[in-house]
Amino acid sequence: MNRADYGAELKRSCNCCQAVLLAYEDVLPLDKDALLALGSTFGSGMGGMMGTCGALVGAQMVLGMKANQKGGMNRYSRQLFGSFEEKCGASRCIDIKGVMTGRVLCSCEDCVKNAIELTEEMLGE
Repeated sequence: MNRADYGAELKRSCNCCQAVLLAYEDVLPLDKDALLALGSTFGSGMGGMMGTCGALVGAQMVLGMKANQKGGMNRYSRQLFGSFEEKCGASRCIDIKGVMTGRVLCSCEDCVKNAIELTEEMLGE
C-alpha cells in the first residue's frame, strides 16, 4: 500500500491531520503518541471551527520536519497550500465539506490522500 492510501486508511480511526502525520511515522523524528498528540487539535478544521483543513495542516508539519531547513520555508508552504486548494477545491474545512453550499468538494479521505501526494511531490519522494 502506498503512503497516500495508507493515510486514507488511517483516517478511519483518527482526524485528518493525525492521519497525514501517522502516514509519515516511519520517517519523522517523533513516535506515534507524539504525532497523535501533535495533530489532535486540528480535526474538523482546527478544533472543530471549520478553519484550515487538518490534512493540509498535517502536510505542512511533515514538510517542515522533512525539509530540515531552519528558515525560508514560506515559499514551499505557499506552494503546498496553493496546490492543495487546486486539488481539493478549497483549503478551509467549511468550504471543502460544503457546509454553507451543500456541495462537498472533496472527501476527508481524498483530502488526506491529496495532501500526502502533494507532500511527496514536494519532497521528491
